[in-house]
Amino acid sequence: MIVIAHISDLHIDNSPRSIDRTRAVMAYLEDLPYDLDALLVTGDIADHGLSSEYAETRGLLASRHPVVVCPGNHDERAAFREHLLGDASATPGPVNQVHHAPGFTLAVCDSSVPGKDHGHLDDETLTWLDGVLTKATNPVLVAFHHPPATLNTPYVDGIRLFDEQSLAALAARHPHLLAFLTGHAHTPAATTFAGRPLLVAPGVVSTLRLPWEQRAHPDDHVHLDLPPALAFHVLDAEGRLTTHFRSVIV
Repeated sequence: MIVIAHISDLHIDNSPRSIDRTRAVMAYLEDLPYDLDALLVTGDIADHGLSSEYAETRGLLASRHPVVVCPGNHDERAAFREHLLGDASATPGPVNQVHHAPGFTLAVCDSSVPGKDHGHLDDETLTWLDGVLTKATNPVLVAFHHPPATLNTPYVDGIRLFDEQSLAALAARHPHLLAFLTGHAHTPAATTFAGRPLLVAPGVVSTLRLPWEQRAHPDDHVHLDLPPALAFHVLDAEGRLTTHFRSVIV
């Protein structure tokens, strides 16, 4: 049985609140009696893309479990590379990574568009992903920050991943692409995209108010009082993918 923990949207801003919530989630994961196959973090690691925020996060994300991270729209590629990946190069392109493990492959793409809030997978990333999928001999989970489909949440749907048709066409060529894993929405959600599960991790720093929930004013988009949460994706011996969501007490 393969178990992947999935967290997203830490928004570390060197404030006690964001740090304490992330620390509580990591303490919960470190205290598990089970060695996870991976800990996936799908973006918005830092809130302002500052070096100091990534330096703080590097210590917070230190784990006995294999950690795989990708950028979100709040992240800055150069600082992300330097502090989280140990890459001090000035490479301006997308931060794409692949994690190979027994029984599965985790392809982690950069859907960020520098200076923008919406997401996009550029030609370089799609070509890279096509290569990973072509070489893979086991199930592949594809992860990035922005959901490529509407979640019926207008605030998030307006800044989701667009131009998703190329990704859907790529998925159609690779039947062993098992699911898409994203963040960005600050709410646990499950739907489909390109005939695969699209599984959205809840936010660590806050939880999105759904359109039918009470809000104090039109711009009251998130709950700040709800606990941080995470997802566990379980791939069993029959090839079935099951997702569980958990809240963590701070």
